[in-house]
Amino acid sequence: MRLKIPVLLGSVRRDRMGIRAARLMMRTLGERNHDATLVDAMELQLPLLDRMYKEHPEGQAPANLEKLAALYRAADGFIIVSGEYNNGIPPAMKNMLDYFLEEYFWRPSGIVCYSQGQFGGVRAAMQLRMTLAELGMSSVPSLMPIPSIQNALSEDGAPANERLTTSLARFLDEFEWYARALKAEREKGVPR
Repeated sequence: MRLKIPVLLGSVRRDRMGIRAARLMMRTLGERNHDATLVDAMELQLPLLDRMYKEHPEGQAPANLEKLAALYRAADGFIIVSGEYNNGIPPAMKNMLDYFLEEYFWRPSGIVCYSQGQFGGVRAAMQLRMTLAELGMSSVPSLMPIPSIQNALSEDGAPANERLTTSLARFLDEFEWYARALKAEREKGVPR
């Protein structure tokens, strides 16, 4: 089943490494015959949250928010690509996520986390789990941590070793299962 999957990249740092992980995800999802769309906080340049999408009068939200709302409503699940800043979620990621709410409901998320150190961003991932659940897109049980991202992925997102490729395949198999299951249930209706 072909799925629509936005890949949310939440880093705006000049020398960011997360773009490597986002490229890996975009390529791999494409190889798995899914419609992946990169949502890049650096390209969006969203201001600090003042008003959520839903708080704008209908049809009067900024064009970039209208476009994201349509993309998110059509999504079957979300891949979250997040670094770990000071043991937590990057501010641009949190800001980007907080603009929406209902558009995320009843869709799974998969967390791809990374760091330049040995823990691969898992401390940020634990915080993301809470945030994503509150937003209505609970994360699947598995994580896709990428430790030492500067060595693990090339600039174009090619993995440096087979272990990473194997882990990614298992992670996406699980994510796809949840996305297909929730899609089938959404088609029957959602709780009110």
